[in-house]
Amino acid sequence: MTTLDPPLPGRLALPDRRRAWPRSALLMAALALATLTAVHLGAVSIAASDWLAGPWQGDVSGAGAHVLWQLRLPRVVLTLSVGAALGLAGTLCQALFRNPMAEPGLLGVTSGAAAAVALTLTVFSSLHLALPAAARLWVTPTVGFLGALLVCVALQRLSRWLAPGSIAALLLCGLALQAMTFALVGLCSFMANDDQLRAINFWTLGSLAGATWTMAAVMMLALVLLGLCAHALAPRLNALALGEAAAAHVGIDVDRLRRATVAIVALLASLSVAWCGSIGFIGLMAPHLARQLVGADLRRMLPTAMMSGALLLLIADTLARTLAVPAEIPVGVFSALIGAPWFLVLLRSAVRRMGSA
Repeated sequence: MTTLDPPLPGRLALPDRRRAWPRSALLMAALALATLTAVHLGAVSIAASDWLAGPWQGDVSGAGAHVLWQLRLPRVVLTLSVGAALGLAGTLCQALFRNPMAEPGLLGVTSGAAAAVALTLTVFSSLHLALPAAARLWVTPTVGFLGALLVCVALQRLSRWLAPGSIAALLLCGLALQAMTFALVGLCSFMANDDQLRAINFWTLGSLAGATWTMAAVMMLALVLLGLCAHALAPRLNALALGEAAAAHVGIDVDRLRRATVAIVALLASLSVAWCGSIGFIGLMAPHLARQLVGADLRRMLPTAMMSGALLLLIADTLARTLAVPAEIPVGVFSALIGAPWFLVLLRSAVRRMGSA
């Protein structure tokens, strides 16, 4: 028995493959159908000839080709990437904390990015406006990414100072940092003028309207690299489901595993928030959907959760940009409308399990 691939606990046994593979295939088919629907739905209709124009001449071959290749396709690709990243991050959070209610927002990552952007739009607005227009487009994602990483560094240092090696202390520190950063967002909202307040509210509710091929490519590359890293951690996180003591007994360095998992979650969540703002509940819903489809073994659950997160966010974004044409509703509104009832159902089932225990 090796320390890198411990035996799976009994409760993590794989479901019957005769049921798991058809369910995964059905999820992939649903994702493909949702992608085609998202590409074709919108204020501008897409014709078959628009697909033949190609991205290199989409801006000169008519409105449909331009919308398809320069606006809609990069947005769909970015939406799929962000949804998959949030689903992966949520699955890692639930595995690390051994809590089905855990999601990336509990670490304070999303609120840290929101606070950094709010400060940029209000306190440092003069510096922001002084930049060239081309550079100004990258300020918000860059600042959001740095704010999220700053929260992660503070989280690691605080948890080591208060209770080294404790996963519970890590979670509590994340909740404290989340409250502090939300207070900063509230203070910035109080100080903001009408235009700044509108920008802060729209960003904190989430939007994928500014998607470009560059953003989509960066997010896809990061998702592939971090997904491979997460897959390498899956056997050790499976063993952690029995508890820290049991994981340490089979030779796993729990503290090192915790640091690696938090780093992956932080990078996934911070990149997602940096590109499209705060989007809630995707990281909570996707792991549960994946667990129902393929079981609790993370080696199968991680890719399924990525597909689930991509599907959920794509549905929410399609509704956000089509229900109020030509206006657009923040995507966080629909993710919350879908996720809040889901959270109540999960809470009810958790209470029932505790009562029957």
